[in-house]
Amino acid sequence: MKLLIVDNLGAGMGEGSIYEFVRVFMQDGDEVAIRSTGGQTRIEHMLADAASFDGVIASGGDGTVAAVCSALAGTGVPILPFPAGTANLAASENLELPSEVHALAKLVREQRTLDFDLGEFEAGGVKTCFVMMAGAGFDGSIMRTAAPLKQRLGSFAYYQAVVSNVMPPVAHFELDIDGVREEVDALGILGINFSKMQAGVSITHENHPRDGYLDVALLKGKTAFDLLPAVSAALRDVEGDVPDRAQVEFRRAKEVRAVCSPALDTQFDGEPLKQESSFTLRVLPSATRFFVTEDAYRNFAE
Repeated sequence: MKLLIVDNLGAGMGEGSIYEFVRVFMQDGDEVAIRSTGGQTRIEHMLADAASFDGVIASGGDGTVAAVCSALAGTGVPILPFPAGTANLAASENLELPSEVHALAKLVREQRTLDFDLGEFEAGGVKTCFVMMAGAGFDGSIMRTAAPLKQRLGSFAYYQAVVSNVMPPVAHFELDIDGVREEVDALGILGINFSKMQAGVSITHENHPRDGYLDVALLKGKTAFDLLPAVSAALRDVEGDVPDRAQVEFRRAKEVRAVCSPALDTQFDGEPLKQESSFTLRVLPSATRFFVTEDAYRNFAE
């Protein structure tokens, strides 16, 4: 096999497990190219010849995976999200990939793949793809606060960020949801493709990243404490029998155009973006291809 590895040197704690993956994976006749970025070299520049490889390994966190998926959207090149970041929610919680390098090498060698939707976040004329979630408001403030803490605190940085943002601003949103206009006051809005967070907790009651739609969550309330019933419901929804998410209203849409006042912090897959007063969320059906386990193939193919 011929693999291309895109390695984000600044992701996670810098354990270097991707090099152990290469050692374990290599067999007679194989070829592996490793292209690294410390933040200066743009990931899309590393992927110009990706179609000549049997697969791309995205070594980093969720932002790295999203950047690789964005660059390869619609190409059919299979991608392995290699868990080398802080949270690795796409790999560990949503695709339920193994973390051990021998198991990951075996998975790539089996070449079992499945196509999934991507989300797209557009603001200021710039488009960014996301694998899991993107939005504006409370979640954007959390990601902005957590960003400088992740190298030191790891995944605990997100919990620290929540504590620092218990009184987020309430914004007025003017929404166009697949052509239907709506106005609402909320702490934030989220476009959701894959829905699982840490410990398998799902923001939505069900997770359907292959249905050609985004789940759109409107975070109601005046403080972060108002969202606690929704958090409690998500924690109890292990068996899929607690559909209610108090203070969170859901819509399903292919495209959402939003104008908000005041301008809010924005984010995609945990990566903070600048404040925006208008943006668009849309789905890109079957735009990305992932290597998957046998169990994931069975679960998502259905």
